[in-house]
Amino acid sequence: MSTAAQIEIQDETELIEAWRVEALERAGYGAHEAAEIAGRHDIDLHIATDLLEHGCPAELALRILL
Repeated sequence: MSTAAQIEIQDETELIEAWRVEALERAGYGAHEAAEIAGRHDIDLHIATDLLEHGCPAELALRILL
């Protein structure tokens, strides 16, 4: 893979993670927790936000997700 292709993939990944952080913060996670979840591509964003929307405290949601 060329360096330009690697940079493009890295930039796209960073954009996606930034978008996920924003969505998680809007849902109610703190900045640190949102960044930790956003960096984990094995965690479904909808599940993470649904937990809070259904009344699960953020601390418990983190224990469930991580």
